[in-house]
Amino acid sequence: MSESVIVALIGLIGSAAGSLGGILVSARLTQYRLEQLEEKVQAHNRLIERTYRLEERSEVQEEKLRVVNHRIGDLEEAMRT
Repeated sequence: MSESVIVALIGLIGSAAGSLGGILVSARLTQYRLEQLEEKVQAHNRLIERTYRLEERSEVQEEKLRVVNHRIGDLEEAMRT
């Protein structure tokens, strides 16, 4: 085999190894970033769920307050008569 063919094969092997290594590193970094993004999305979703539950509780408390105020109004009316 001629010297230029050997040099070309070595260059080919080096290029292939470098490309493969770059692809693997890039894939790992992409996977890591996706995992971090998924964690952030899960935290956000938990926050949204908690906010929804708090809003429901707030609505229930507001309704109870309206009922209590109505009862007080009825009692005040009954006392006036």
